[in-house]
Amino acid sequence: MSATETRRAPRYRRGAAWTLVVLTPLIAELALGSTPVRMAWLVLLWVPVYGAGVLLIRELAVRRGRGWPSILVLAACYELLEDGLGLQALTSPRLYDAADWGARVLGFNLPYWFANTAYHAVFTVVIPIALTRMLFPSHRDRPYVGRPGLWTAGIVMALGVLVLRVSVPPSEDPGYQAPLPFVIGCLALVLVLAVLALTVVPPPSPLRTDAAVPGRTALALGAGAATLVFFFLTFPVLGATQPAFTHGMWVLTPLALALAGIAWGCRALARISRSAAWTDRDALALIAGALVAHSLGGMVIMADNAVDRIGLAAITVLTVAGVGLVDRRLRRADQAGTTTPASRRRTRAS
Repeated sequence: MSATETRRAPRYRRGAAWTLVVLTPLIAELALGSTPVRMAWLVLLWVPVYGAGVLLIRELAVRRGRGWPSILVLAACYELLEDGLGLQALTSPRLYDAADWGARVLGFNLPYWFANTAYHAVFTVVIPIALTRMLFPSHRDRPYVGRPGLWTAGIVMALGVLVLRVSVPPSEDPGYQAPLPFVIGCLALVLVLAVLALTVVPPPSPLRTDAAVPGRTALALGAGAATLVFFFLTFPVLGATQPAFTHGMWVLTPLALALAGIAWGCRALARISRSAAWTDRDALALIAGALVAHSLGGMVIMADNAVDRIGLAAITVLTVAGVGLVDRRLRRADQAGTTTPASRRRTRAS
């Protein structure tokens, strides 16, 4: 690497960091419709917890040489901090009607926790990190920020949780305070899970297989269908108060089905992504199908009026266009022979 390239590298990595910070709330909030387009300015309030939080997850995993399994465990930590401590939705009897989803166990909103943990793992954490890796392939296995940036991300995320706590519950759930034992237990669990993710969960295996990789159309359609089924099984839709139109403890049935589907999907993805034939364009096809279905599902789950649905329709069009641009960039890089073997095959770490 030349001296000029060496001087440019830190700035390039900062660009990757900021791309991840911005992408995360746009995908997790705006593209679902939980923050409608007509109130898009609110995304600025979510940047600290979403953007800094996911940047912190990515940086910790990279520095420890960990991969997607560790990132998924850290995503569970993220959900506990956001919904458990920030919004207090995991224990509130009123906020977001989460207690009405059924199976409220010892004051804990179990279905709400399950749905949002899986949602955040995919759409808040994995997809933004994966897209940023594709946009900045030469830094996919390198830290985006130095140690000061890592500490800054952690502090900003903590402030982001505080912003959630002082902005949403006082207006949406006035007077409620999560029980102190839950708060202490939540923090302890986050600490334990984070340590396990960074020390016990094994790093990615470099072994390749000859497993067959489905066509990209099949990957996109499969990811889209899986996303819509997940929403139906885990979120109340079309006026229902519980997921999948269940009542009472019967909500555990669709949750069990969703859990089985997630386990099967993770196993299948782990198998095909280790194939020597797996490329970033295959991963992008999966992401494209999931993102389009994600916004279509938001039209049913989140949108309250025609304006919000039109906004999500516009976001869907922009998503398709954006994915097309990324795919063209990846294709040109492959044709020019500028991608590394790691970027032409599977994404082995964060």
